[in-house]
Amino acid sequence: MNTSIPGRAARSKALGAAAVAYLVLAGCASVPLAPQGAADARSKLTALQSNPNLAERAPAAIKAAEVAVQTAEQPVSKADAALGAHRVYMADRQVDIAVANASTRYAEDQRATMSDARDRARLDARTREADARTREANAARSDAAASRAEADRARQDAVDLQKQIDSLQAEATDRGLVLTLGDVLFATGKSDVQVGATSNLNKLVAFLNKYLDRKVQIEGHTDNVGSHDLNQGLSQRRAESVKAYLVQQGIAATRLTAVGMGETQPLADNASDSGRQQNRRVVAIIENPKPLAAAAK
Repeated sequence: MNTSIPGRAARSKALGAAAVAYLVLAGCASVPLAPQGAADARSKLTALQSNPNLAERAPAAIKAAEVAVQTAEQPVSKADAALGAHRVYMADRQVDIAVANASTRYAEDQRATMSDARDRARLDARTREADARTREANAARSDAAASRAEADRARQDAVDLQKQIDSLQAEATDRGLVLTLGDVLFATGKSDVQVGATSNLNKLVAFLNKYLDRKVQIEGHTDNVGSHDLNQGLSQRRAESVKAYLVQQGIAATRLTAVGMGETQPLADNASDSGRQQNRRVVAIIENPKPLAAAAK
């Protein structure tokens, strides 16, 4: 009788342990758990909320998704598993809607930004074109004004030149301006310029000082009285005397050429006193200015 007591105690202990284990398993089976998929919905929502391009662009939809995810994360019992799955599905859809709304708004903002950039670029291009046209117009006006000023200067120069020619009483020819000084510059048979007979020479000096590009050929002429050699020498000396006078007045010698023509080019018949007087002369030929193209060579 006493030997059976330990066996019964062991069996009772085993039965108690089994009962405890059953109760524990039964209790675990009835504890509510978060539905499967709720964590994935939360992860998608967190990614959306962390995206700097999307997080601020659909606040209402993101708020609704947050509420739906919080609801889906609520634990449910095994008996309510279908309810939990539905909540997870709705939360997932709400997150997708929030992502779609935010992405759409982002795309719209990008298009608006690009449109603004295109508008600014077009405006800048039109502004540059307008500025270019304004500069071209201003340049054209400046060119026109410069052309008018140049034309005015040319007209004034022509007027001044004509006044100088009139003052010299010179004749315009293909060779240049021809100024005939006559024989009053010299005493009979002499080659020295007479004092008080330099009025026309001084006008020539004034002209040459104004038009520094002009050169002068000075030609001495005589009548046929005397020998050819005598007349040739006298005409050369008279031409040289006129050149020397001009140099004394400051005209560069390089601008002057003296040539004795003797009796070879009479203006009138040497048979009369008046004819011979016309033939006794000094002629200054002021050359025409060279064209710009020729001067540049």
